[in-house]
Amino acid sequence: MSSGEHPRGHSPQPPARLSAILAGVLIAIAAANIWPLLLFNFGALLGAITEIAFLALFIWWAQGGGPPLSLHTARIDAFRRVALSSREMLWGVFAALSFAVTVHSSIVLLFRFIPYPTAAFRQGYDLSFIPNQQMRWLAAVISAASAAICEETGFRGFLQQPLESRYGMPVAVLTSSLLFMALHLTKSWALMGMVPIVFGAGVLLGLIAWSAQSLIPGMIGHFVMDVGLFAYWWTGIAGEFRQRPISETGVDRSFLITSFFFATSLLMALIAILKLRQKRQVLNKGVSQGGT
Repeated sequence: MSSGEHPRGHSPQPPARLSAILAGVLIAIAAANIWPLLLFNFGALLGAITEIAFLALFIWWAQGGGPPLSLHTARIDAFRRVALSSREMLWGVFAALSFAVTVHSSIVLLFRFIPYPTAAFRQGYDLSFIPNQQMRWLAAVISAASAAICEETGFRGFLQQPLESRYGMPVAVLTSSLLFMALHLTKSWALMGMVPIVFGAGVLLGLIAWSAQSLIPGMIGHFVMDVGLFAYWWTGIAGEFRQRPISETGVDRSFLITSFFFATSLLMALIAILKLRQKRQVLNKGVSQGGT
């Protein structure tokens, strides 16, 4: 198969490396930043209703609907619009939940080595203008859904998928993860200790998208992760982190339990990714043989 030939028999439309990077980053950033504008201008309830409608329209467009018709096939491919079997979906959800536990346990471990910088993590995430706790939770959930859908579509879809087709998985996942990390390094919470966590999260999400050939499991994992980030680490509406560094407490039971959860959830995520890849290869082989 030549480098320009499309692997699924469609017309060769994947963009070049720079075009994929620009399209993925712009789609992720532009779409994800609609929600803050709606929240601050319309309030939590009306803003959430409008954002849900926007996300539905965004998904419809990203998977091939509407203009430009010349990029209809390219958008279908970039969005990875494939049907997952029940077994694949089960492994996908397992990978997603394991991913979310891995990220949060890694953050807890980070702040058992250094003090948790509350001020840096809360800067830009103040929800005190929202009048009640229920609406604050609604804002956190919609924030998580917006980030999950838009960033997975941009980074693991429109950016990573074309690069996979042309340059292979390692280059594609590394590129999407580095740019995903670079985008988040602009945040006030982007301490040096968070850099490997954000990069590692990007790698796992990239591997999940590649193994499943679908954005759905990654969106689920990203959403679960971000609900925790928005509600706990960034706004405090779900509680406050009060554990002290082990330099003060010593290696206590809580630290050991968190370490166990981190190692176990990371292993489970990698196993689920492997299972997803195996099942997708079997299905693709069956489709290929059935078409001959």
